[in-house]
Amino acid sequence: MSRHFREISVVAALALVLIGLAFAAPGFFQPQPLLSLVTREAPTLVVASGMALVIICRQIDISVGSQFAVCGVLTGLLASLGWPVATLVPAAIAAGAVLGAVNGTLVAGLQLPSIVVTLATMVTWREALRWWRQGEFVDLPVKLQWLGLSQRTGQWLLVATALMVLVVLALGLRHLAAGRHCYAVGADAEAARLAGLRPRRVTFLAFVLVGALTGLATILNVLQSPQVDPKSGTGLELKTIAAVVVGGVSIAGGRGSLWGVFAGLLLLACVSPALTHLRVEAYWEKAIQGLIILLAVLADGVRMRKTGP
Repeated sequence: MSRHFREISVVAALALVLIGLAFAAPGFFQPQPLLSLVTREAPTLVVASGMALVIICRQIDISVGSQFAVCGVLTGLLASLGWPVATLVPAAIAAGAVLGAVNGTLVAGLQLPSIVVTLATMVTWREALRWWRQGEFVDLPVKLQWLGLSQRTGQWLLVATALMVLVVLALGLRHLAAGRHCYAVGADAEAARLAGLRPRRVTFLAFVLVGALTGLATILNVLQSPQVDPKSGTGLELKTIAAVVVGGVSIAGGRGSLWGVFAGLLLLACVSPALTHLRVEAYWEKAIQGLIILLAVLADGVRMRKTGP
């Protein structure tokens, strides 16, 4: 029970919020707005799943928002050239993986601090995109939106895809050797090396994976809109890191699960629509989200002081 205390706490907090809304704002539970909410969060869930792996490895990637924008624009341009979805998906994933590999090479290969490396690549990709596109949107083919299906069917398909990614990664992290390697490297890289693991390789692959998942997330975003905004992804890095930390993944690495990340993202995502239904001023959203994050970090700090890193 104590091992999963943080995850259970987040689920309990989410349940209390939903129960409170059931009494104070029952309109929150209208089916279509709820479906639209989870559909908008589907790309974030995919990126947050990859971010969790990076943080478990005791690293961080704050360039995912810029990667998201670059992959989105590239995907939009390929779609406008007539590329079918079957080729857009691997192209977006490959583009994201390449961007992630740049971070992985600098962090794992050259042993540079991940916060500095990804801050630099975040600015580089974002400013390069700004210079290239000059703020111009990319128009998408009409048939691409929702894959030509009805909006409701398309929304369910995107949500199901994001959940499938979450389940596959969560099971892999728990049951595959590669997942255990991430925990081992995050807990103590030197001990992992002495045990025969390759911490640098694990770290590199974690950055490549979060890049590839960011590329996949852009597909889920592109299918929801008739255009691609070159400024898309702004703030995505903070949102995903917040979901990961609130969901119980230790910022010090070596601990956490993707199930907690899922609950953490849902909790943070409920803040804005809940305030709208409760007729509370919108500027309280960031304050409440910040308080949730602060409480999560404090809880993690208290746990580490009691049990050790």
